[in-house]
Amino acid sequence: MRILIDADGCPVVDLTLSIARRRGVECLILCDTSHVFEKPGAATLTVSKGADSVDFALVNLLRPGDIAVTQDHGLAAMCLARRARALDQNGMEYTSGNIDALLLARHTFQKISRAGGRLKGPARRGPDQDRAFAATLERLLDETP
Repeated sequence: MRILIDADGCPVVDLTLSIARRRGVECLILCDTSHVFEKPGAATLTVSKGADSVDFALVNLLRPGDIAVTQDHGLAAMCLARRARALDQNGMEYTSGNIDALLLARHTFQKISRAGGRLKGPARRGPDQDRAFAATLERLLDETP
């Protein structure tokens, strides 16, 4: 089992690496050439910049039982299809029970945006999100054989 991080725009890279190091779990950071990461204790795979290039690289590397950290609902759906676990930066686990609703909401927001509508962005990130993320990641690590 490994943790794969979709690092483009991910605010919990350091927190993930800290937990992975403590638990002795291999961690792989994936990013494109516009977001280069080098973190001690983790391998980094940098792919060419392009639409969804990191997403497809991550999915191709996934093995059943791996854990993916991503903010992207579409990528999370692909991870679930590969029998991996996935969670977002706020500690929400993506599951077969919630992914369809999340994808529908994303589609609806995209339609509103394309039509010129404006939506309120996410609230400012705080320590509660870090605690929720850490708790969910720890639980997934405990549950994964």
